[in-house]
Amino acid sequence: MLIRLTDELDRLKQAAAESAAAQITNGMIVGLGSGSTAAFAVQALGRRIREGLRITGIPTSERTAAQARALEIQLSTLDEHFKIDVTIDGADEVETGTLNLIKGHGGALLREKIVAEASERLVIVVDHTKIVDHLGMRESVPVEVIPFGWQGAAHRLKDLGANPTLRTGPGGEPFKSDGGHYILDCGFGPIASAETLADELDHIVGVVEHGLFIGLTAEVRVAGGGGVSVLGP
Repeated sequence: MLIRLTDELDRLKQAAAESAAAQITNGMIVGLGSGSTAAFAVQALGRRIREGLRITGIPTSERTAAQARALEIQLSTLDEHFKIDVTIDGADEVETGTLNLIKGHGGALLREKIVAEASERLVIVVDHTKIVDHLGMRESVPVEVIPFGWQGAAHRLKDLGANPTLRTGPGGEPFKSDGGHYILDCGFGPIASAETLADELDHIVGVVEHGLFIGLTAEVRVAGGGGVSVLGP
């Protein structure tokens, strides 16, 4: 799968992704993230495999799996490899200091979090526009819900101060994740405590998962005008 560079942000995404892919070594079990920036990392790994790198990939979405197969990246599952050496993934927002994340605007947040939890290291690759002082400043929080009775979960989310919107597909039908769930995009505005909000979301009946990734990030590779910098916790 050839990724076309359309603008300067794409070039920055590629730079961050390639810097992370360059750290992968022979024999590693590698989580393969989803989304536009992670796709550049998968592409870079495919190129390194053609040069002799040997790894096993654990994809976080069907789309990523298809890209990896096209690049002849050997794939496996968490059933066979329940411990992952490193996962490379993108993010919608990264909070300075904590390195907590908002993820899921690509629709793969449940599998992304499962793979992140199984990883020794979660490496996030982003361009500089994704860095914020507080999560929620620019992006909504995706909340994955069971289709049955999703309206009840939406009402509970409103009680928490959210403005939930059902994500839809190109034809106006409800978007469905790879797991067959709906996603409610919840605008909270700047979030004072992502940890507190994550705990509240975890206790809403019908919520399968949410896009707040708390305490999972080992490092963030940020591409800007001056090159790629590395942020650690």
